[in-house]
Amino acid sequence: MQLKSVCKSWKYLISDSNFAKNHFRVSTTRHHLVSDKTKPSLNYYPLSSVFTEITPTTTPLQLQFPLNDQSWDRFIGSCRGILCFSLGKAPPLVWNPSIQKFTKLPSLGYTEREGLCRLYGFGYDHVSDTYKVVVVDWYSDDGSHYGLDKNQTMLHTLGTNSWRRIQNFPYTPFGADGSGTVVCGTINWLTSKTWSATSLFIVSLDLEKESYRELLPPPDHRVITVVNFMLGVLRDCLCLFSNDPTFTDVWLMKEYGNNDSWTKLFRLPHMKDHPRSWSHACPLYVSEDDQVLLDMTSKLVVYNYRDGTFKDFGIQNTFSCWNSKVYQESLISPCP
Repeated sequence: MQLKSVCKSWKYLISDSNFAKNHFRVSTTRHHLVSDKTKPSLNYYPLSSVFTEITPTTTPLQLQFPLNDQSWDRFIGSCRGILCFSLGKAPPLVWNPSIQKFTKLPSLGYTEREGLCRLYGFGYDHVSDTYKVVVVDWYSDDGSHYGLDKNQTMLHTLGTNSWRRIQNFPYTPFGADGSGTVVCGTINWLTSKTWSATSLFIVSLDLEKESYRELLPPPDHRVITVVNFMLGVLRDCLCLFSNDPTFTDVWLMKEYGNNDSWTKLFRLPHMKDHPRSWSHACPLYVSEDDQVLLDMTSKLVVYNYRDGTFKDFGIQNTFSCWNSKVYQESLISPCP
């Protein structure tokens, strides 16, 4: 952001919200891989260099978290250049590191319960041109961690000073990651209808209508098994990753909302020298020439599904599928 220092007219231009939106619309190359495993800073690599230049001795760039006296407990997600973090019992924070602007959200307005299970989501409503943060709190009246049968869903629109209660989350959360997957103006979570149910669903929250709909996983993945399931986004499409002990299948929903449009993008075989590597294989990004950037049990690997070859960068314990996100630079302010 050194251009802001050149002259006042440039500063005002770059700070203009319409300029920021137009800049984001035409800028498609400034993507970064960000990890929060290095608190209190965040490591990141430009994706343009990940596939060609990274070696075990490559030093990642660092982003310094804007709060000196407080760290985060979860990297909720990234949307149009803005990063969102939960701060434990404090309200979440949104931050654009490119322009060094951040804002702490207002209080939720109620005391956090014991025995709480919390889901998050952060996304963009293109109809109202607003950013929204969602918090879903699951709880039971006796404060236990079992049988969480009640929930309340709160939504905050950036630029306002309060949270609003919206329709309760319809099903039971599934899996360990409580941060929803954002695609096509929706936030998506893997769920089941009850804690003991065996059927798997995807619950989608439409950020414009602020209402839910149910999506089905691919036909062979609608029953909860020992296979590890995760949601993700590749090529701007909703994806389902199913980790089997010997391989990982990557499914892509070509037309969002159409349950018949699921297509198997590729299958990842496990690497011969890492027989247990796929318990948490997580595709993070697919390049135009079909190279797949993977987190493989906290190890950074590239897989080319055209020829079935792997490239191991030798970088370990830096990234994790639970806390690594692809972030696209922008000039959009989180403080509308």
